Amino acid sequence: MIGTLPASDLVAALKAAAEPTRLRILSLLATAELNVKDLTQILGQSQPRISRHLKLLTEAGLIERFRDGSWVYFHVADRTECGRLALQLAQSVDAGEAVTRRDRERCAALKSDREAEAQSYFASHAADWNRIRSLHVAEHEVEDAMLAALGAGPFKLFLDLGTGTGRTLELFAGRYDRGLGLDVNQAMLAYAEGNIARAKLANAQVRHGDIYHLALPDGCADAVVVHQVLHFLPEPALAIREAARVTAPGGKLLIVDFAPHEHEFLREEHAHKRLGFSGAQMTQWLSDAGLTPGSAREFAPPPGDRAGLTVSLWVASRPAAKTTASRSTQKIETASLETAR
Repeated sequence: MIGTLPASDLVAALKAAAEPTRLRILSLLATAELNVKDLTQILGQSQPRISRHLKLLTEAGLIERFRDGSWVYFHVADRTECGRLALQLAQSVDAGEAVTRRDRERCAALKSDREAEAQSYFASHAADWNRIRSLHVAEHEVEDAMLAALGAGPFKLFLDLGTGTGRTLELFAGRYDRGLGLDVNQAMLAYAEGNIARAKLANAQVRHGDIYHLALPDGCADAVVVHQVLHFLPEPALAIREAARVTAPGGKLLIVDFAPHEHEFLREEHAHKRLGFSGAQMTQWLSDAGLTPGSAREFAPPPGDRAGLTVSLWVASRPAAKTTASRSTQKIETASLETAR
């Protein structure tokens, strides 16, 4: 549901979308992040023409651009009312129409090629992933605790920061109306897209996103998850602050990461910036971000396993906003007391 827009902004947005090719572009960018080269291949039009359409859509606030290395990608804007209007327009396009169907088939083929490249990358690093996994408790134990910590929902927007393979979106499938996973690694995103497609999660999407600067409005997500991400970051407190910003009043932030450890090889060989986090440190960061720390759990390796890692889970919530109805009731009660006196 979109909010209100100034008439001039609404007219500009509708004018920008009211052209067949631009509407096709919106329909594609509502489901995938694409660059100019991708769109020329899918739509069969020249690069200058596609670039012109993208410029007009960007100026109208319907889409956003971001740079990833030497490439520039585009997606429908989530942080603006015009962007949310674009999503509604894209969802209104008849998926069975021949042109739309062909565009989506070509886009799916493009995604498949990207996924194949990503699969090759992860296959070459599978030994590293398995080595790290072998250091801590079974994942199903942690996942069961994650499900219990956030509850059944349903969540209007479920946000997975540092989505990686998209596993968390799969785990919480059925508990959200819309799931959005963000990651800065394009290979990871391609891999995640394939997993989501195989799981047939029609209401889930992944896209490029900077965990320090999320292109999302304040308080937009009912549930936010940061799963095994913070130890890769040089400034985890800033990431927590940004995650807290997008957590809705009454919503929850769930963090899963390692407790403090001394496995220096993870720093040297796997780019870990932090060797775990203490409960006191995490509680302080969550409080500083304006959240109310809640329950915390630890999953330790078997007794006697000195080489294992302990996985920690923290939950925090954004205080619910006081409703107008509550304030009105309070005024009435106060007035009644004054009358009684």
